[in-house]
Amino acid sequence: MAEPVIRIEGVSRTYHVGDIDVRALSDVSLTVEHGEFIAIMGASGSGKSTLMSILGCLDRPTAGHYWFDGIDVAQLAEPDLAGLRSERLGFVFQSFNLLPRTNAIDNVALPLLYAMSGQSHASARFERARAVLDKLGLRDRERNTPGQLSGGQEQRVAIARALINQPSLLLADEPTGNLDTRNSNEIMQTLSSLNREQGVTIIVVTHEPDVAAFADRVLTMRDGQIISDEKKTQRAKAPRPAGGAADKLVQPRERSAYVAMSGASWPFAWMVMTAAAEAIWRNKMRSALTMLGVFIGVAALIVMVSVGQGANEAVRKEIARLGTNLVVILPGAATSGGARGGSGSASTLTVADVRAIRQEAPAAGAVSYLIRQSGLIRFASQNWTTGIQGVSPRSPQGGRSPRRTSEARRWSPSSARPCDGNSSAPPRIRSGRWCRRRVCRCGWLEFSTRRDRHPSDRTRTI
Repeated sequence: MAEPVIRIEGVSRTYHVGDIDVRALSDVSLTVEHGEFIAIMGASGSGKSTLMSILGCLDRPTAGHYWFDGIDVAQLAEPDLAGLRSERLGFVFQSFNLLPRTNAIDNVALPLLYAMSGQSHASARFERARAVLDKLGLRDRERNTPGQLSGGQEQRVAIARALINQPSLLLADEPTGNLDTRNSNEIMQTLSSLNREQGVTIIVVTHEPDVAAFADRVLTMRDGQIISDEKKTQRAKAPRPAGGAADKLVQPRERSAYVAMSGASWPFAWMVMTAAAEAIWRNKMRSALTMLGVFIGVAALIVMVSVGQGANEAVRKEIARLGTNLVVILPGAATSGGARGGSGSASTLTVADVRAIRQEAPAAGAVSYLIRQSGLIRFASQNWTTGIQGVSPRSPQGGRSPRRTSEARRWSPSSARPCDGNSSAPPRIRSGRWCRRRVCRCGWLEFSTRRDRHPSDRTRTI
């Protein structure tokens, strides 16, 4: 005796929502023979969709057993379940789920691309898809996209896609839910014809009694249980083809052919590359814009990296210009009246220390000393408290601008004489040429740079 296509015993399904257990199915048992046309009816929340998910290997029962063509589905790993869904099950959805920018023949041939046992050549896939569309009366619509088809035609394309792999079981979840009465009758007549003429086993989930009237067996569910199983008079059907689905499915302890192929890298990589190439070809403009965006992003990244490297190099050069080879030794700090004067306020370094550094540190190219004091600068009726620095004649170049610093440190007095406080000669001050330092209570000592001094420039003292 041949094994039934579906046999479930004591199947239950419980969902855990927080601390609450929701029992969607409760001790359901069902047997479906090959070639049957079954309609499952019931109110919303009765467990129809949950039962459909378990039968389609999309969900696992919490308890109970499920045999598909004599194979215990609970013993199959997830890759095996994926291969079973791809090879032996067909799905028809209420919302069609067609690729919007893909024509009808490409939508129908798509499962053959993902099936490991399907044809590898595009011509063979399209020929087989064209034959299925021809059986459903859509041969002249194979180049139309879903947007160019009516609702009934879209659903027939979805049925053709479900039948392309010659499944043992066709599961239809509300196949007429989005269709009007005329298109609903056409779809149900198509399913009925497939069942009677080709022997396809079909299970339909529906709310509508007129849709269930096309079936030979009607199951009614309530609160997760089957409360009635009504069988109608058997109608003449096509004989079952020789060699059931069980001939193509092996025991769980032995990995199936399509799962073994999925473990190999080359067939899977070829499938992925083919699918990607076809997707790019179908969406040329979108692919071109995407590649343009990638190019712009990569170019922007390269520019940002280049700018960052340039800025880094500029900062490095600026730091080098600041005098990375200059070492400054500061004296200690003095404390007066409980207040710390800061670094350099105490005179703890002497000229002898400079000589010692010159003798004991051969790596030092030049050694100089600097004296810093604060003083009052006065011009006319204005006073400023500022710092006064003095350096030795052989001061090393350093600072932000070595040339200007050297000039500033190598200024020498050109003339100086005591001030009687009564001179009315106006002071001559030129920026960058003259430096004035107070040398007595009411007088000034003028300095000029050697580089900028001109014979016409005469030093004045007031």
